[in-house]
Parts: sequence; C-alpha cells; structure tokens
Amino acid sequence: MTQPADCQIIGRWRIIEADLWDKDYLDLVEPASITFNTDGRGELTFGAINAGMALKYSKTIIFFRWQGCDEGTEVAGSGTAELNDDGMLEIELSFDDGDVAILKAEKMRS
Repeated sequence: MTQPADCQIIGRWRIIEADLWDKDYLDLVEPASITFNTDGRGELTFGAINAGMALKYSKTIIFFRWQGCDEGTEVAGSGTAELNDDGMLEIELSFDDGDVAILKAEKMRS
C-alpha cells in the first residue's frame, strides 16, 4: 500500500449513478457523496445511508470497511473505490447481508 499522499482518489466525490438505485433515491436526504481523507477515514452518504469508513490506500484504489445507519438500522460492509482511465470512480459496495452495489462518482471541485 502507498501513503495517502500518493493516492489519486483522496477528496470528495459526487455519486451520480448506481446499479441498484435510481438518482432520486441516491439524493433522497442530501446529494450523494463519498469522501476519502488522508487520515485513514472517510464518509459515505446516499439515500438514507450515512456511514463512516476506515480506509487502506493504493495509488488508484482505496479499500474500505464501512459502518453506519440506514433509516435508524445499523448497516455495515466493505468495498473498493477504483479510479478508471476516464477519471470516473467506480465503487463496489458490499453489505454484510450479502447485497453488492456498483456506484459511479465524479470528482467534486473545490
């Protein structure tokens, strides 16, 4: 694994697409996003899900474990976020109950 400073994914990303949910659900409470910080932590927000993440870095991939709430119910899982050649982020989000979702995100500009 590389140091966080070497990782091209650090920052905030806007989730714009998912294979299991439509755009209205993604932005149900607030604009859907995923954030990767240099301190080994991150945040995931979409639909009614709000979760914190523990991160492990590579140059173009981040591996994470996440835990949070979905309408008051505890949810958790793991995932990866990989930077594609086109600059888009592809996120594979696995839930501990077995569900797997693929999300797409674009980098948010400051």
